[in-house]
Amino acid sequence: MKRRIIQILTAIATNGYVQGFLNSTIYQGKTKVVCVPGLNCYSCPGALGACPIGSLQGAVGRKGQPYSLYVLGFLLGFGILFGRMICGFLCPFGFIQELLYKIKIKKIKIKENIDSKLRYLKYVILIVFVILLPIFLTNDFGISSPYFCKWICPAGTLEAGIPLVSGNADLQLLIGWLFNWKVFVLAVVMILSIFINRFFCKYMCPLGAIYGLFNKISFYRLNYEEDKCVHCNACHKACLMNIKVTETPNSAECVRCGDCKDVCPTGAIDLGFNMGGSKKQAEAEKEKNA
Repeated sequence: MKRRIIQILTAIATNGYVQGFLNSTIYQGKTKVVCVPGLNCYSCPGALGACPIGSLQGAVGRKGQPYSLYVLGFLLGFGILFGRMICGFLCPFGFIQELLYKIKIKKIKIKENIDSKLRYLKYVILIVFVILLPIFLTNDFGISSPYFCKWICPAGTLEAGIPLVSGNADLQLLIGWLFNWKVFVLAVVMILSIFINRFFCKYMCPLGAIYGLFNKISFYRLNYEEDKCVHCNACHKACLMNIKVTETPNSAECVRCGDCKDVCPTGAIDLGFNMGGSKKQAEAEKEKNA
């Protein structure tokens, strides 16, 4: 319940420009130069800050301009401090996916060998659409398109595209195949999120891919004490990201939701700010990597 409250408050705080929703306009205030932690579209009528993925594309896609150390520093700082806890607590689109998964219907279980391969897709999207295409495909002025936002991002379609178009007659006249394509991508992601918990987070989100790289070294981490574990697998069954917690407690896929901690009958799992994790966990990881 505490996490739900944080998710709701974050969604409201990052999209608090009510006037934008009423007038179908985009907020242009001073706070727009500051990134928000989660995936939240810059063009959302209510958005008070910038999306880190959109900002990263803009930073790498401007030839002849000083490279934006701010964006890299922002991602590095939040990654080292929190890892993918951002995904579990501060991302509005992750919250929406969790709500969709609560719809009462038979769920889909993807085979482990297929699931493990699909998880690499978000890294492909990060490298190709967020980094490489903005670097190499630019216009005559040396400026590139935000390729991920333009072709893939379902959060942008839901939070910005649909609200802006629905309330603006001029934009409705400009609707073409690209908008229809983005609506199709959004529909597919949302439908699959009903059957597969956090489908977009698991397989497609480039921001989750970035934060996940820091999970093993982040200050906020999951600590697992094997000597307390009775190997009941309750944590594995409860994990919304389908992680084997006892094998990879700080997996790049973990969003630090705390569900595993809540169901553990012996208190073998804990979450908190601890750079090195528990001593036993550190020794176990060292022995495993030896």
